[in-house]
Amino acid sequence: MCTGIRFSDGGSSLYLARNLDWTSGYGERVVLTPTGYATRSPFGAVPSIRHAVIGMGIVEDDTPLYFDCGNDAGLAVAGLNFPGYASYADGPAEGATNVAAFEFPLWVASQFATVDEVEVALGDVVIVDKPINEKYPSSMLHWIIGDASRAIVVESTSDGLQVFDDDVDVLTNQPGFAWHHENLRNYLNVSPDFPRETTLRRAHLVPFGSGSHMRGVPGDYYSPSRFVRAAYVNAHYPDKRSEEENVSRAFHTLQQVAMVDGCAAMDSGEFEKTIYTGLFSSATTTYYWNTYDDPAIHSAAMADHQPGGEKLIVVQRSHY
Repeated sequence: MCTGIRFSDGGSSLYLARNLDWTSGYGERVVLTPTGYATRSPFGAVPSIRHAVIGMGIVEDDTPLYFDCGNDAGLAVAGLNFPGYASYADGPAEGATNVAAFEFPLWVASQFATVDEVEVALGDVVIVDKPINEKYPSSMLHWIIGDASRAIVVESTSDGLQVFDDDVDVLTNQPGFAWHHENLRNYLNVSPDFPRETTLRRAHLVPFGSGSHMRGVPGDYYSPSRFVRAAYVNAHYPDKRSEEENVSRAFHTLQQVAMVDGCAAMDSGEFEKTIYTGLFSSATTTYYWNTYDDPAIHSAAMADHQPGGEKLIVVQRSHY
């Protein structure tokens, strides 16, 4: 399972961050796709790389399979698990922009500069169940896409392709975004306000301390609970200006919904945990991340490599 958030610095810079929660990793690394890279798009949806892309993923058959990524124009995307709801076309549709499910993040980040551009293009898109190879079948996902101004959620289900305005800048897993958004109405009472003193007959009662108006915010790892908790924290976190402060904000926010080994078993009996937390900053076109076993924040700046080169770059670690 996973949690994603979007926020800005109050100006022109985007921060899109996510937790990837699962029982084990995939050997994922930070990958940079430069503008000179020769694409291998099955249906031609990604004819070339218009915008350099950096993010977390794996490389298979010399093709970047991104879990989340951002580009040199300040647009970012993250895919989150959506089993039981996601549904893709069996094959390409005539007259449409056919995007293989595995290349959807690359399509978004390499072809567009803003959420508005993506939203217009999605009117002609079919997401096709075309795996990169037999080793990696198509993952059942939905996606959060953000820039400095706003975010949208994209879901391909049996009802077709749907695009939602994500006005709370949060996404988790199933059920669909519309359900999660409606569920927030159950938590209208929660706030960060300090509790007032009260009287009960002749008793004068004062609060133990701050935080009582958060009572009701769920603390479990269930997807609906993580959505509510992430929406609460993301909405109330004060705006920050500096890169360092916003990196801190992202990691502190996602710590509130991070999964701890041994606490949430899957049907297989294996336990989910937060494999990594990743963050794309458009302010510096830098990708930040840490892992379950290495909580130190690492970083890779696009400018430190060759965003105009021809070959994929698998980035070595550096500390933030």
